[in-house]
Amino acid sequence: MREVSGFRFPETEQEAIEWLPQTRVLALHRNVLAVARTRIEGMWACYIFPVPGMSHSVEAKLWRTEGVKQPEDIARAIFPIFDGVQYSR
Repeated sequence: MREVSGFRFPETEQEAIEWLPQTRVLALHRNVLAVARTRIEGMWACYIFPVPGMSHSVEAKLWRTEGVKQPEDIARAIFPIFDGVQYSR
């Protein structure tokens, strides 16, 4: 595994089979979530989307269907923890 800024990314086919993305969730408002996820190719992306605000841990999974991918400058402002990791365009 290759580590970049504390995040691990696979380098071999076997590592890719076992690899799981890391996810960070931030509530920007009770009804708005931002979700950042690492990607297998060694990058990350951020998505923002509205939620009912009932259970953020459950609602965070909606990033794939409801999320709008953010430009890199906005994503980095929200999730500075990913400093040093390439942003997926």
